[in-house]
Amino acid sequence: MADGAKVSLKGGAMIMKSVSLFLASGRRVSGARRRAEGLSAGGGSGGAGGAAGSRGRRVRRPQAPVMDGGGRNANKLPPKTLDILRKKTHFNKNELDMLFQIYRKLIASAQPARKAIMAMNASGAAIAKPNTNLEGIDRTMFREILHTTFDLVVEETLAERVWTVWEGSGTTTSSSNMRLEPWLIGLSVFLKGTFNERIAFCFKVYDLNSDGYITKDEMFTLLRNSLLKQPGDEDPDEGVRELVELALKKLDVDQDGKVSYEDYRQTVITEPLLLEAFGQCLPGNAECLAFLDTLQ
Repeated sequence: MADGAKVSLKGGAMIMKSVSLFLASGRRVSGARRRAEGLSAGGGSGGAGGAAGSRGRRVRRPQAPVMDGGGRNANKLPPKTLDILRKKTHFNKNELDMLFQIYRKLIASAQPARKAIMAMNASGAAIAKPNTNLEGIDRTMFREILHTTFDLVVEETLAERVWTVWEGSGTTTSSSNMRLEPWLIGLSVFLKGTFNERIAFCFKVYDLNSDGYITKDEMFTLLRNSLLKQPGDEDPDEGVRELVELALKKLDVDQDGKVSYEDYRQTVITEPLLLEAFGQCLPGNAECLAFLDTLQ
């Protein structure tokens, strides 16, 4: 393996490790908070039991909020930004503030790894990639979040499409990193999206070239990458082609040889199980509820 490839793999592993540690710590904090609330509700604040429980325990004073250069709480969204995001998402004020804090911490957790990558690149071990220090969530971190937080493990083509559709949901321009607005709008669809919003999201993911149609070639690519080859299969592609014909027969409402958004929407409304017909690109209900629980 070339030195550049080794550095790239090592850097990616460093970022993924830092993100995993942060997400795991967030789940521990959420669990500890629920246990503490349960103990508080069961034990009460008065009586001998309450007094005994409080002895020998240091009372932690609330920390002063971190302020930015403009004198605002750095962990809170500016009022104007908050108003815009409340209109564009299904989150309330408290949820948006919590998601903003998660976004900031995710970026901060990955900064040491990014700096290490830049240092290795600068030393001549690899060719430096553009925008390595740009603020935002990069592809490596995004895929780790999908896997660790939402238990979403998808193959390369589908993962790239989920990133592309999500990253472009809040802005018309594309960058190497996902900024705050598309991060929150994408999470809104993931966690609280209406059925129509989820239909639109999945269709855009499956429309690989973004021309407004899911073609037979795109179906073949998605299904071939998603299905496991069975031992003894002489021509696995033949089985995939048969599945494509079945899918086209089911989804092509106007019978023009390709699936438009309206074809897809009408079919999925009638048969919701076909929403993710070409590969999983949305989290399950359990993962959504678990994540939303951390925002309370």
